[in-house]
Amino acid sequence: MDARGTEDGAQRSSTREIVLARLRAAREAGNPATPVVVNRDFATTGRLAPGSAEVLDRLDETLTDYKAVVHRVGTDAEVARAVAKVLADAGATSVVVPPGLPEAWLADHAGEVRRDGPPLTVADLDSTDAVVTGAAVAIADTGTFVLAAASDDQGRRAISLVPDHHVCVIRAADVVCSVPEAIARLDPSSPLTFVSGPSATSDIELDRVEGVHGPRRLDVVLVGP
Repeated sequence: MDARGTEDGAQRSSTREIVLARLRAAREAGNPATPVVVNRDFATTGRLAPGSAEVLDRLDETLTDYKAVVHRVGTDAEVARAVAKVLADAGATSVVVPPGLPEAWLADHAGEVRRDGPPLTVADLDSTDAVVTGAAVAIADTGTFVLAAASDDQGRRAISLVPDHHVCVIRAADVVCSVPEAIARLDPSSPLTFVSGPSATSDIELDRVEGVHGPRRLDVVLVGP
């Protein structure tokens, strides 16, 4: 063993002895450990107002950094055109949607629409080109949006994970700056899916592989100022 290995081994041994000595001393003293006071004065709001133009710009920036493609529209009336263009540009002729997704969002889509009610099979989902959903909330600082399974326009988790292309419509009113603000809006009893960019992972050599645990393509239609 070289000198560095000997030094590291001695340090680990020393640390172990210190920990064991403290445990023995505490047991012999027979006194309970002194409770640790944890500071829980966490920030509950972000620096940008929910739904503001500034928070939407921040969300656009962080989503793009995560390799999502963001399409900005000013009003709900422009959503259908944006969704149809995204699907057409991707060559998506079939799309699955949650049971309660607004029909107006797909008014300009010329292809097949498969509503997930009753639930489609995995084979049906796998043969579908894309999925379109809404979002419960989006977090600007982290580039994340959250899908709640109990929501009519977001649906069960499988429909957003099996198709290879996800189109998510996010309204300004549902965009907040920070994680605590988002958590406060969510129902913890509903299954939640947090999405930060297209599905991706890296091996030990940091080679990025996309589409491993969900869609490899993510488009966000962001509605607001």
